[in-house]
Amino acid sequence: MQVHEPGPFADTPTQRAADRRKFRRAINVTLATVLLLLAIYFGVQPHLNLAAWTVAPHSTQSLLGLLTAPLLHGSVEHVMANCIALCILLPLTLMVYPRATLRGLPLMWLGSGLGAWLLGTPGTHHLGASGVAHGLLFLVMTIGLIRRDRPSIAAALIAFLFYGGMLLTVLPQEAGVSWQSHLGGAIGGVLAGVLLRNSDPRPPRRRYAFEDESEPDDPQAPIRFPGSDPR
Repeated sequence: MQVHEPGPFADTPTQRAADRRKFRRAINVTLATVLLLLAIYFGVQPHLNLAAWTVAPHSTQSLLGLLTAPLLHGSVEHVMANCIALCILLPLTLMVYPRATLRGLPLMWLGSGLGAWLLGTPGTHHLGASGVAHGLLFLVMTIGLIRRDRPSIAAALIAFLFYGGMLLTVLPQEAGVSWQSHLGGAIGGVLAGVLLRNSDPRPPRRRYAFEDESEPDDPQAPIRFPGSDPR
């Protein structure tokens, strides 16, 4: 049986150094994002008129909220919950799919706002980064289903282990929770996963010794195990 591989597995000092740089970059981006959200909530948001910066469904005057609403939160519990989700999902996606994540972020960001703007109830206001977090989860799940290499499957399983419940929160469940922005972010994540699935190169796969054993020419030949008597 032939297996398509990107190339031989190379566990070299150069490769390990590149992996460490990727890990540090993912952690730095995540920390910067979380600190930005906390700084806005505690330092900037108390001085803002929130209604002007959030998404108000069907209101053309709130279109600016498509860009600003994910940066704002309604309570300490709200901002902390989203920060925790981003601390898990963002470094995971940046480690496995750095290019797809950065290129797909606009789709998830705008998708979150558009979902709230199109599907929300007029007179309400939507804010928070939970739609973006949903987009990251659905990005990982979509690419994992399409690519099905080992890192993709592992990343999808880790994301599902921590936040598999997000697969259900794209539907109406709890009053006061913007399922519309969750759905919009999730759709953005799926689109990003489909469109950008090959943005990051597939990692080399380790090939094991048993895969190199040739099949016998005679299909009727008895199977021999190592150490068995050939007679």
